[in-house]
Amino acid sequence: MFKILSFLILIFIFNCVSIAMEKKPYHHLPDGTFRNPEGSPKRSENFKWSFKIYNQEKKKLDMTVPKEHVVSKEKVLSDLEKFKNDDYIAWIGHATFIIKLGDTTIITDPVFSKNAGPLIFGPKRFVEPALNLREIPKIDLFLLTHNHYDHQDMMTIRRFPYKKAKVMLPLKLGKYFTRNGYRDVNEMDWYEEIKVNEKLKITFLPAVHWSKRSLTDTNKSLWGNFLIEYDGKKILFACDTGIGDIYKDLGNKYGPIDISFINIGAYNFYPMMPTKDKSTFHTNPEEALSIGRDLKSKKVIGMHWGTFVLSLEPIMEPLTRFKDNAEKYGFKKDDAVLFKIGQISKLNDIID
Repeated sequence: MFKILSFLILIFIFNCVSIAMEKKPYHHLPDGTFRNPEGSPKRSENFKWSFKIYNQEKKKLDMTVPKEHVVSKEKVLSDLEKFKNDDYIAWIGHATFIIKLGDTTIITDPVFSKNAGPLIFGPKRFVEPALNLREIPKIDLFLLTHNHYDHQDMMTIRRFPYKKAKVMLPLKLGKYFTRNGYRDVNEMDWYEEIKVNEKLKITFLPAVHWSKRSLTDTNKSLWGNFLIEYDGKKILFACDTGIGDIYKDLGNKYGPIDISFINIGAYNFYPMMPTKDKSTFHTNPEEALSIGRDLKSKKVIGMHWGTFVLSLEPIMEPLTRFKDNAEKYGFKKDDAVLFKIGQISKLNDIID
């Protein structure tokens, strides 16, 4: 009798676990890790990372930064004051933007360290941030897309001057903020929505990427894009992403989008990768435009370039390719928007 009862209990538990797993979304794996949406490309098995080859190829890059790539600090501070009552977008560098929407000022993936890596290691900046942490305006909303070092910068998180800001970030990353004094920390799964106020709603959406900060935590935290809906406008801020079927789905469900921020740098790992200018998890400029088209985006802002050397394309190449190929993907050249580091532009001037 005891054996029969034990057997029935085991069957019941197995069925409960099976039902629970069936209800889990596709991107949640049984071991607690995450994966990309269905239809996403897989990294080539022929990708052979080599620090030696990477450093040899990196030394060949021309590191001359055009003067016009950067706005002077004096003008940045002046423009902050000039536009303080307007809705605006400001590029601090890489994927760090300040976006002011009404009474809410947002910062995205803030990185103010000199290098993108643990301690003193990792790629060093070749352009300083447009502002330092003490100079940024009061931040109300902190958006973090994923945990790579060029997006989740612990020095910035520890020293951030506005820890009362509401933090929105992927699943399993909240601990990095709660242990550093933040109180309003919101972990989000894909398609989860948070209403910030009557005019502002944030939705966390899928991206084609991955997560990792150490040798043992690959894909143990989520990654994703943020859809910012404000006063009838839609702004999508991409995590690092590669191309994937998901973007047509998102375009059909959430489009048209007024402005999409999409990564256009860190795409060339040849000769370690067998194909030049092709990365599974970072779009090249043409692929960024194709995602913008899939999203039914009216404007695409190219980001994630011109700050760190993360790959082997010339440092200013993304700019040229992004502009030159806009019309091939259904955009006017002016719809492929590029900022200078430190540039502040009124939202309506970008959308119009």
